[in-house]
Amino acid sequence: MQPSSANSKAMIVGFALVATGGLIGACGMAITCTAMVRGIRRWMRSQQEPPSAVMKRKFSQAKAATSAGASAWQNGMATSGRH
Repeated sequence: MQPSSANSKAMIVGFALVATGGLIGACGMAITCTAMVRGIRRWMRSQQEPPSAVMKRKFSQAKAATSAGASAWQNGMATSGRH
């Protein structure tokens, strides 16, 4: 079976529309990503300290809190077992 001429033309037009929509969507994504990167860079420059320093500080705080919690839990278990 050979597809009809009208059916082939409709498929070509449909493919062209999908391709055009994809191209427009890709352009929109590129513009959006560029704006997001610029905004993130601007935000990072406005910070008082670099993000790496914030992460180091937060990691050391979390480490200290975990250590304190583990120590309190172990000390609580040791004292409750003596009663």
